[in-house]
Amino acid sequence: MPSDSALRIIWIYPDLLSTYGDQGNVLVLEQRAQRRGIETETTYVRSADPVPETGDVYLIGGGEDRPQILAAERLRRDGGLHRAIARGAAMLAVCAGYQIMGSTFGGEEGQPVDGLGLLDIASTRGPARAVGELVAEVDATLNLPTLTGFENHMGVTHLGPGVKPLSKTLRGVGNGDGFEGCYAGHVVGTYLHGPALARNPALADLLLSWRVGDLAPLDDSRFEALRQERLNTVMSR
Repeated sequence: MPSDSALRIIWIYPDLLSTYGDQGNVLVLEQRAQRRGIETETTYVRSADPVPETGDVYLIGGGEDRPQILAAERLRRDGGLHRAIARGAAMLAVCAGYQIMGSTFGGEEGQPVDGLGLLDIASTRGPARAVGELVAEVDATLNLPTLTGFENHMGVTHLGPGVKPLSKTLRGVGNGDGFEGCYAGHVVGTYLHGPALARNPALADLLLSWRVGDLAPLDDSRFEALRQERLNTVMSR
């Protein structure tokens, strides 16, 4: 990202996929960039609009089965997100948005629906809904603290060799295989709501750093104390 340009944040399809406060991920990115003196420019792309190719960080949230299917169909036809990722843009995809990044996901009746193929994953419908707090230890390569959030989904996500697990589940279901989420390049997929970046600001900073480089530290001590209190409560149950 050129030093004289604003950080371009793209929120994809808020009219289809934006459950459990996922729009808060946009607000957290904006605030953590602005606290460091980084100008931001946010575009809300509705499902009838083309997806810009020149964004820096793309975000997509969770939703119900039918909106998820519509979102996948429109994003496949549009192609803008594929071109943006090919250019090196960063992305956070949550829950239903995470599933559609893969090759297939389970539709309304469990039927396979084509995804975008941006991550080497395939999702199906599981035998029971995963609901509750989710705690996971992040892949050491990413140098992030323990992730926390909540999940509410029926998905089971199978990871292929082209991705790495984002984290190992300590509490909760996640992908259904002992791991939660995945990543490849600058694309991160997760089942974490909360919203994810509000509960895990270090993950927000990782996305920012992929586009702007090294970041000045912020004083998060007060927030971290609350975060640790929540983690301790969940882990003691």
